[in-house]
Amino acid sequence: MSPSPGAAVGRALEGARWSHQIPRFPCENAAYGSHGPVERQRDRLPRVGIPVAVLGAGSFGTCLAILCADREHDVTLWARDPAISEAMERDRRNPRYLKDVEIPERVRPTADLEEALAGSELVIVAIPSHALREVMRRAGPSIPSESLLVSTVKGIEVDSGKTADAVLREVLPEPLHPRLTYLSGPSFAHEIARHRPTVVTVACREEAYAVAVQSHLSCPWFRCYSEVDVTGVELGGALKNVIAIATGITDGLELGHNARAATMTRGLAEITRLGVRLGADPLTFLGLSGMGDLVLTCTGDLSRNRRVGLALGAGRKLEEILEELGEVAEGVRTTYATCQLADRLGVDMPISHGVRALLEGEVNAMEGVRTLLTRQLRSEKD
Repeated sequence: MSPSPGAAVGRALEGARWSHQIPRFPCENAAYGSHGPVERQRDRLPRVGIPVAVLGAGSFGTCLAILCADREHDVTLWARDPAISEAMERDRRNPRYLKDVEIPERVRPTADLEEALAGSELVIVAIPSHALREVMRRAGPSIPSESLLVSTVKGIEVDSGKTADAVLREVLPEPLHPRLTYLSGPSFAHEIARHRPTVVTVACREEAYAVAVQSHLSCPWFRCYSEVDVTGVELGGALKNVIAIATGITDGLELGHNARAATMTRGLAEITRLGVRLGADPLTFLGLSGMGDLVLTCTGDLSRNRRVGLALGAGRKLEEILEELGEVAEGVRTTYATCQLADRLGVDMPISHGVRALLEGEVNAMEGVRTLLTRQLRSEKD
């Protein structure tokens, strides 16, 4: 049986006066699920402020800290760099990201990881994928045992080919594993911070925990849907960055709207192939964390990965592009991890391999496109 939901889940699930009692444990009630008590009553979940720790003061961590403060949670925002933390405390602005957005007084910046996690009931992990293992290994002993954890990491570990879920299960204490949830979907940090309508997915193998996170984060302009397909949600969020680079390349070459649509559609097909091979539900890739995030990242002007592709298509060097960007473009590292994983599993991912070849300087942008267009003809469903 799963462990007790803990304080944060208890506050989310116990406070309402419902005609149907929600199960305290995700597996207690055979009726639990899409037609059970949680689904019928989720819109009446109470909104109660809780202590929240946000790990990572990049653009997405900062915007989620602001979101949580707007939801009347008390937030501690951890930044690796003490200078960033001190500047946020002093100026109520992040000096590097979302510079024009004021940070509410409910957000307390710190560079002390243990201090950030003390007493937290909800921990949001918003750090780059390449730093996840090291930071969360350090954080693990300080995370309260009944906290809910939300990963927003959209990447794959290069050396191991593991998703954030696999990495977190390796480095965090086992009692926390059922409470690991994953937030993904079409969501630019700049728009969340400005209260622009945003809709995302929160995935957890034990849906009761996803529902609890859903209740703590959702508001009239930020809506969360729950999901149990963790594998599909994570892969959709990570691999769309690779396809966004590819789409940016076609746009940088000025190949037209037909080429853009083809790249996105065939990109979704290869994301789905890899996901299904790893046990994901193919329908997940038609949802917010799949097609929704793919459309946004491939076409939105705020997309860092698209901007990398645009510059590559225009003939610029990768090192120069990344230095000018000043932020992490997850798709670059994820391209290498994706190709290694696809090769190991025997999954055909020609667009991803084309992006990798361009990143490594094996081909120029137009040669890469020509290679894709002259591949052996086949059925669309192959």
